[in-house]
Parts: sequence; C-alpha cells; structure tokens
Amino acid sequence: MVKIRYVVIAAAMVILGIWVAVYLFPSEEKKVKKQFHLLKKWASKDSGENPFTMAQKIKNITALFDSNCEMIANQYSFSGSYTPEELSGYTARARLPFSQLSLNFYDLKMAFPEKRMAKVSLTARITGKLNTGEDVDETHELEVLLKKIEKRWLFSKFEVVEVLKK
Repeated sequence: MVKIRYVVIAAAMVILGIWVAVYLFPSEEKKVKKQFHLLKKWASKDSGENPFTMAQKIKNITALFDSNCEMIANQYSFSGSYTPEELSGYTARARLPFSQLSLNFYDLKMAFPEKRMAKVSLTARITGKLNTGEDVDETHELEVLLKKIEKRWLFSKFEVVEVLKK
C-alpha cells in the first residue's frame, strides 16, 4: 500500500512538473501566436466602447510593432515603412467609422527561417458594423514577418497577398 502511494505521488509530481514547464516556458510558436491574439484583442471594437478604452487599446497596439514596420497593401494604396506610433494613429482612424469591429486570424502557418525571425502565412477576417449600419465582412490572405527583439516578438512586415478571383 505504501509503494502505491509513492508511485501516485511521483506521478503527480511529474505531471505537475510538465505542466509548469509548458506554462512557464512556452514555445516560440506560442509566443508568436500570442502576439496575434493581442493584435486581435486591441484592434477589435465593441459597441459602446468608451474613449478611454479606445485610447488604451491604441496605446497597447504600439507595443506590438518593430520600430519600422513595412506594410504592403497595394489594393488599398497603403504601402510603406511606418513607426509604431504612425500605425497606432492609422489604427485609430480605421476604427472610427465602426460601431463594432472584429479582427480574427485563421490557418496560421509558421516558419522560422532565421534564428530570431518568424514568417507566418494566415487568413485575416475583418467583420463589423459601420456607424451607418452597413455590415462589413472582408477576408484577406497575409504574409507576416515578426522579429524577436529583446525577448519579444514584434511585427515587422505585413503583406496582403493578391488572391485571384473568378
């Protein structure tokens, strides 16, 4: 009976150790996914969002980007290299005409071509309702580059991939 008790305690300790290791030391892939989760959270807008909440979200978005982030969205005539502050300003202006806005990311395919670099191919979906009452539902394929700078993964390039339509 005593041996079974020690085996159960040992097994519980091993399981607890594995859980602590996974929770406290997430993989690089999980860290990259977390950045997309934060971008989704802070770019989205709930109906009735107050100005203080909006300002806090816009301020938080600044922390997600490299000092120079390249944006390539030719179909929207929005291409160039931008600072985090410029991007947060564009984000604030883009959110204004919406009473509700949701940003979601799907099918993330990650590669780590260099030691401190992550390349992510994904589908981004933007849904919402304009202040005029019109519904918005857009889907885009993106290529995103993140760089690990001082232990943090930061967005350094977004490119909207042209998809052929029928």
